[in-house]
Amino acid sequence: MEEVNELMQERLKKLQRLRDEGLEPYGAPFEASDKATDLSARYQENDKEQLQSMETSCSLAGRIISIRNFGKTAFAHIQDDSGKIQVYFSKEVIVGQSNIFKNLDIGDIIGLKGSMFRTRTNELTVHADTFEMLCKSLRPLPEKWHGLKDIETRCRQRYVDLIVNPHVKELFLKRSSFVKAVRNFFDERGFMEVETPMMHQIAGGAAAKPFVTHHNALGMDLFLRIAPELYLKKLLVGGYEKVYEINKNFRNEGISAKHNPEFTMLEFYISYKDYNFLMDFTEELIPHLCEKINGTLKVPFGEQDEEGNGEVIDFKTPWTRMTMLQSMQQQGVDPAVFDDLEVARKYAFDNKIDVSKKANHAKLLDEIFSKKVEPTLIQPTFITDYPVALSPLAKRKKDEPDFVERFELFIGGREVANAFSELNDPADQKGRFMEQVEARKQGDEEATEMDEDYIRALEYGMPPAAGEGIGIDRLFMIMTNTHSIRDVILFPHLRPEQ
Repeated sequence: MEEVNELMQERLKKLQRLRDEGLEPYGAPFEASDKATDLSARYQENDKEQLQSMETSCSLAGRIISIRNFGKTAFAHIQDDSGKIQVYFSKEVIVGQSNIFKNLDIGDIIGLKGSMFRTRTNELTVHADTFEMLCKSLRPLPEKWHGLKDIETRCRQRYVDLIVNPHVKELFLKRSSFVKAVRNFFDERGFMEVETPMMHQIAGGAAAKPFVTHHNALGMDLFLRIAPELYLKKLLVGGYEKVYEINKNFRNEGISAKHNPEFTMLEFYISYKDYNFLMDFTEELIPHLCEKINGTLKVPFGEQDEEGNGEVIDFKTPWTRMTMLQSMQQQGVDPAVFDDLEVARKYAFDNKIDVSKKANHAKLLDEIFSKKVEPTLIQPTFITDYPVALSPLAKRKKDEPDFVERFELFIGGREVANAFSELNDPADQKGRFMEQVEARKQGDEEATEMDEDYIRALEYGMPPAAGEGIGIDRLFMIMTNTHSIRDVILFPHLRPEQ
């Protein structure tokens, strides 16, 4: 830190020298008509002689990421949002603009105009005719940032991470393309994108502990949304038949490699369909997205050797489908846990599965599944037919009323999607809400509350429908073999800096 402070003091002196010479170190707008990678692509086929005979004038702006000063001449690499390119400063330019050049540092942002040529080593280079200071950098870029293992430092100073690690910048460009592909997929199939409130009077639509805020003018507490589900289904009542939202959800839960308190979800709803339709639809959506951003249906998973060999996730369809009960039996879980609370409690205890003594039967089953089954589901797998108590908004199965028409999609040992045939019977829905209210009284902070307005909406009539939520962050992690959710969120939540 002391060394950094000394370097900053030197840069502050240079900043003052620029101002003493009447130069503004935080310059005016600059018309950069070219990009670094565009110049490289445009002239990559031209040799030295061809470039000398061509009109190759250009202008670009970017950050100096390296500089080699030979006294009478100098070379630098300039990086803009497309990539980097080499720049040559001749003796004439250095002498003519010495007041700026002698105050340049790595990290400074400059604008320049010049023409293209090739050096003696045949590297395509911009010959700077003029340049100007656009922003003086006061902090030196870290020399040992490349390959830094401390994810927290990189996330906390994401702006530095993006400057010095091109692969990080590429990852977030890829994420932008991924979200755009999601939108295009739904738009092309007649879905309408909508926006629903971020602050709710009732924390509903999912089982999660909410964040609480307060509205002064209304004199009331509000909850940051844990899911947009109930609002989206109200739109089905209103007559829209296909709606989707790419939204931020907020859940007051722990932070881990798979969890961030604020995360991005895709939720979509379609009238006159059920969960079977959604499984087919999801088998169309996700491989489409994978091909769009990776050009293949096979994605590396987990650690790979130096030659790039290792486990692979294959998105080729059809995917495995099995019930929750079948999946637990496959992992050696006694099926009696589904029928008897005490059997489930004893199984959890014997297998060192940590659950609250107040946990109801549904919670126990969920925890047993999470510990025994979920980590084994590496290839895309639909787990279907959950107990009613785990799914207060889903429609019951006609032939098995203790279970609901629901599936969760697991890939890479993680839940990626949750979907079900929507419950549209207002009396049944009200009864489910009452059960949740009772669970809340017994200490379940994640149980949902009664939502009278949603019941009223159902009483007007909601068509048979199916809905699904897909975690954008988690799915993108899997498609890019990224191990921590913090690596795919530009500014993840972190503990306060000490």
